[in-house]
Amino acid sequence: MIGILSAFGAATSWTYACFIWRSQTQKYKSIDINLIKNIIAFLIFIPAFINLSSTTELKNIFILLISGIIGIGLGDTFYLKSLQTIGTRKTLSIETLSPLMAALSGEFFINENLTTKSWVGIIIVTISLFIILRKGNDFKEENSSFSEKNSFKIFAFPFLSVLCAVLGGLLSRMVFLQSNLSPFLTTEIRLLGAIIFLISLKGFKINFFLKNIEKKQQKRFLLSIFLGTNIGILLQQVVFKTLPIGVGWALLSTSPVISLFFAKNEEREITKKIIFFTCFLFFGLTLIIL
Repeated sequence: MIGILSAFGAATSWTYACFIWRSQTQKYKSIDINLIKNIIAFLIFIPAFINLSSTTELKNIFILLISGIIGIGLGDTFYLKSLQTIGTRKTLSIETLSPLMAALSGEFFINENLTTKSWVGIIIVTISLFIILRKGNDFKEENSSFSEKNSFKIFAFPFLSVLCAVLGGLLSRMVFLQSNLSPFLTTEIRLLGAIIFLISLKGFKINFFLKNIEKKQQKRFLLSIFLGTNIGILLQQVVFKTLPIGVGWALLSTSPVISLFFAKNEEREITKKIIFFTCFLFFGLTLIIL
């Protein structure tokens, strides 16, 4: 039950944070936004290192650092870049692949054999999410810098985002299966890995763009970091610790449904078909959970 509640909590936190980050992707580079949010989140959770024991295997720390580089450093950057270039709806449409990719990776790499009922639920969730998003034709999209005809560039960023996020989650799950590390500490180690990678990529040049934002927007941005990065990743780690990665990812992927609560802000109409497939999605989630 803790894992299930954590998944919905993480999805809610991430959805709200992305709602705020989206407005910044039109003004600043995705890599700068990702780096700043990770540095601030790391500083907030720095007391977690008190629990770092000398008995902690270096192998697990290394795996978590790699998980942070792939899942947070690369994954979040690709995600923000996708929001910037092709808009919200197309990005989230590709993100619907993540439950199936996570379930398959869990089965192939760490032998997490899901029941037939869980597989049916994951497929229902994936299909429902895709249809819900495809029906969002009135979703207000940001100006895209890429042509619709250039399919590779349109789909490269969101697909890479999904791939990196799933790989990062898989590595975290592997560590939890072979150690007693807490979600709190693993969150901080993953953030450290992402920061080291992004700073190196930037040539150790950090753009502190927060000073250029008005105070009201600064407060919203800091709140989004706490909710989306600190709380979001912490709850995500709880999910990886307590649930098979395929099941956990299906629950974490409910962000598009939660985003319906922001429909007014996104100028999106909630149709009867969207309501139907939202109910169908929750039926799929019920199959996964029970």
